Amino acid sequence: MDFSSLVGEFCAAVEAGDGVRLAGLFTEDGVYHDTFYGEFKGREAIRAMLEERFHGDAERFLWNPRDMVSDGRIGYARWEFSYTSKMPGCAGRRVVVEGMSCFELEEGSIRHYSEKFDSGIALSQLDFAPERLNKIFRRWAEAQNANPALTGHVKG
Repeated sequence: MDFSSLVGEFCAAVEAGDGVRLAGLFTEDGVYHDTFYGEFKGREAIRAMLEERFHGDAERFLWNPRDMVSDGRIGYARWEFSYTSKMPGCAGRRVVVEGMSCFELEEGSIRHYSEKFDSGIALSQLDFAPERLNKIFRRWAEAQNANPALTGHVKG
């Protein structure tokens, strides 16, 4: 399957809440690193994340990928993504974000998936209290700054 088809299948599986379909696009020990929920390793964990977390907390997903490029080893795609929250206190709120994904590939399957987007824009659409936002952003900043690749930046 070419990269554009892989990304199309990936997005369609997420929209449909089909965890088995999504997990099947990954290597056996593949990793899905989600900005909100963290890292999930292995097909069963990826299936459960999509079906229980994503589709447990939201519905009406729409994921439009574009500008996909890949050299067969790594691929990138820009996108627009939206969903409607089902979470208590913000149920019914529509969240819309723009971002970019990185797919690390191995023999046509996804070995590692990660994404970048402005999570503050997403969370602000849920109208979280400032204290809740601060707690979330501090946790994410601490996790980011613990990355050994950023040591020189963190220590300045």
